[in-house]
Parts: sequence; C-alpha cells; structure tokens
Amino acid sequence: MAFDFTGRRVVVCGGSRGIGRSIALGFAASGADVSICARGAASLDATRAEIAAHGRTAHAGACDLADASAIAAYIAAAAAALGGIDILVNNASGFGMTDDRAGWAASFDVDMMAVVHASHAALPHMRAALAEGRSGPSIVSVSSISAMRPSTRSAPYGALKAAVIHYTTTQAAMLAEDGIRVNAVAPGSIEFPGGTWEKRRLEGSPVYDRVRASIPSGRLGTPEEVADVVLFLASPAGRWVTGQTIVVDGGQLLFS
Repeated sequence: MAFDFTGRRVVVCGGSRGIGRSIALGFAASGADVSICARGAASLDATRAEIAAHGRTAHAGACDLADASAIAAYIAAAAAALGGIDILVNNASGFGMTDDRAGWAASFDVDMMAVVHASHAALPHMRAALAEGRSGPSIVSVSSISAMRPSTRSAPYGALKAAVIHYTTTQAAMLAEDGIRVNAVAPGSIEFPGGTWEKRRLEGSPVYDRVRASIPSGRLGTPEEVADVVLFLASPAGRWVTGQTIVVDGGQLLFS
C-alpha cells in the first residue's frame, strides 16, 4: 500500500536500527521529513544518511531515552529542524529481561516513561500544527506481543509493554477532542541484522528454533512488516482508528 506523507514532520524515538530504522525510512520514502534519535552515534549517522538519500529533511540527535531532560532537548531540536512535528513514533526499549531491580528500572525508564516524556514534549508542537490548519497529528507507540501473555524470559519487558498498550488507550481518550489520534503496534519476533533474534540464530540457540516453529509461516518477521502497519496508522487511511493496538506477528500468538 502506497502512502503519501509529503510535507509531514515525523519524529522516531529509537530510530537508528531495526524496527525504528525501517519506520523512519518508510516515512522518508513516502515523502516525510524525519528526525530520529538513539544513543549510538554511528548507527544514527548511517540512518540519517539513508533518510537524506530520499531527498527529505533528515535530522538525527543522540539521546538517552531514559533521561527526561534529554528527551525534552531532543524533541525541541527535532521540531526546530523539521519546522514542527506532526507524527511521533515511540519505538525505544530498555529490554529489561531480569526480574530484579535493574531489569525493572531498564524497562520502566525507557519502554514506559520515554513514551510519556516524548509525548509530553511533542504535544505542544502537534497542537501548534493543528492551530496552523494542518490535519492528522498522530502518535504511534511500539509495544510487543510479550504484553499479551506470560513473559517468563522477560518479566519487566512484558509488563511495561502492557502498560504502553494501556497508556495508548488513555492517551487516545485524552487527546481525541484535540484531533490527535494515538495507536500502538505489538510486533512478534522480528529478525534484523545485529538484533537479538539474529544473534540467537547464529549461536544456534534452541529458543530461536522453538519460536520459529511456533509461527504459522515458519519464519520470523521483518522490520519492514511492522513499519508498514505504523505508516498505515499514522496515515489518512487510518483516520478513524484511535486507541487501538494492532498485533503484527504472523499468527505467532495463535499457537504459543
């Protein structure tokens, strides 16, 4: 499905690699001006160059998404570079896996609170866009199917991704009168270069084989397959969709 985001200003938090990179490139290929942030300078620079290759304004900022003040500074810089903000995508994760203080802090600070802080920082720019007569501001957050079932290998990650889904519905209710839509996607197991699932495959992990066998298509998903759904939710094609979480897992939840 082709989307036209010409003239739209998009911010992708956690946009330098994997799902976030594919989301950023999908928007750029559809005509949007895009800003991304992450912690790693090398991957940021590489993805910013890929965005710019589409002929769009490309902005990148190093940002620790566990730091509220750093998020506020980044969003301000992104808005200045793009001339405003129409669409915010919250993609970052702290990947809190261990059921201990460190694991819970990692996921709480990034998976949950980065969504809150980035949304709060971006909303004034979205409201300004509406006041200028621009239409269709939207927030899309990336959750996970780990939010929808017991997550014994990653208790903090699953619980905080569930909180993202709940906050998505709450944001949608709070912002509906403003004309701002809020949705989420819940990806299944997604494989990409340098990612956790590629690492498990290369290591010959039995977890990889077990998960792949649980997916009806017999393969893990790609970042582009998640990005396509994010673009739909942020586009005019999704104009009557708000407060929803769309699962993107190839049927993984059906049998696992």
